Amino acid sequence: MAFKEMNVSEINENVFDMVGKKWMLITAAKNENDVNAMTASWGGLGILWGKPVAFIFIRPQRYTKEYIDSSDGLTLSFFDESYRKMLTYMGSASGRDENKIEHENLTVRFDGEAPYFEEASVVLKAKKLYRQELEPDCLIDTSIEGRWYPEHDWHSMYICEIKKVLIKE
Repeated sequence: MAFKEMNVSEINENVFDMVGKKWMLITAAKNENDVNAMTASWGGLGILWGKPVAFIFIRPQRYTKEYIDSSDGLTLSFFDESYRKMLTYMGSASGRDENKIEHENLTVRFDGEAPYFEEASVVLKAKKLYRQELEPDCLIDTSIEGRWYPEHDWHSMYICEIKKVLIKE
C-alpha cells in the first residue's frame, strides 16, 4: 500500500492515544544498510519556536540513541493494533544483539535519509532541533526520581521539527 503526504494540522487522532496507548517506533539510520528502531510511549506533539514539533525521550543505554545522535533526522512510525506484539518485541529486544527489524519482518523504506516502515499507518518525518539531558536538580516533583529513575539513567529529550506526515492510503 502507498502513503500519501498530508499537512501536520490534518492529524485528527488523539495524540495521547497515539503516543501513550498505541506507542510508536522511533527510527534512525547510520546509512541505508544500518537502521535501528525502538518502541516508545513517552513524548508528544505540539508547537514550539513557531514550528510543528515532536518531543521524545530516550534513555542513555538504548542502542537506538546512537543512531539518533549520529543522524540529522528520524521518523516516528505509528501502527494499528494488530502490530502490538511487534511493538512489544521492538521495545524489549536490543539491536546490539540482533537485527530486530529483520526478526519482525518489517519493510524499511526511505524518504530521503529518513527510514520508516511500510507497515506503519502514520509516519512523522522529523529533523532534530534540540537535545537536552533531563537532570534530577530540575525536578519539582521529587517523587518522580524514585519511581522512574532508580538507576539514575536519565532520559535525553529531543525536540524535532515535523517536516512531513505520511499516512497509509
